[in-house]
Amino acid sequence: MSRIGRMPIPLPNTVKMDLSDGVITVTGPKGKLSQPVLGGLTIEQSDGQITVERSSDNRTQRSLHGLMRTLVNNMVVGVTTGFEKRLDIVGTGYRAQAAPRGLQIAVGYSHPVMFDAPEGITLTAETPTRIVVAGIDKQQVGEIAAQIRRVRPPEPYKGKGIRYMGEPVRRKAGKTGSKKR
Repeated sequence: MSRIGRMPIPLPNTVKMDLSDGVITVTGPKGKLSQPVLGGLTIEQSDGQITVERSSDNRTQRSLHGLMRTLVNNMVVGVTTGFEKRLDIVGTGYRAQAAPRGLQIAVGYSHPVMFDAPEGITLTAETPTRIVVAGIDKQQVGEIAAQIRRVRPPEPYKGKGIRYMGEPVRRKAGKTGSKKR
């Protein structure tokens, strides 16, 4: 049995779960998230906990068991506390600043890059070199952070670019001095 899948999900008092037509909906203080229930799995709520059970022991059911439990857990955490990713901008003159609908990022191109925030995501520039992506949907927060990082990924020689906070960047030595003939 899946070690992750069999763990119960604690349901805080401020969160409500609704299961109808094969779709689980979790509502909390920060918002509302929905997810279709994967085939062959059942979700039950009792005693302030959510449990995910599988109907059979075949390979696909076992592989989806832990996934579904994690998706539901991320929904519960998202509507109670939310998720955030922090990005650091490294490089001389590289900076980000708040724009009307998102961020304006200057990372060495001839023009500033405008990045619009989609529905449910907030983009803030804590400092000119720190971007915070926050929201209730973990998958969407991670995808938007990855799209911002793709504007200028860190390069291996000087380490300049946009990186996740705490992300190690492997550095290369570069050219050596002179050629010997």
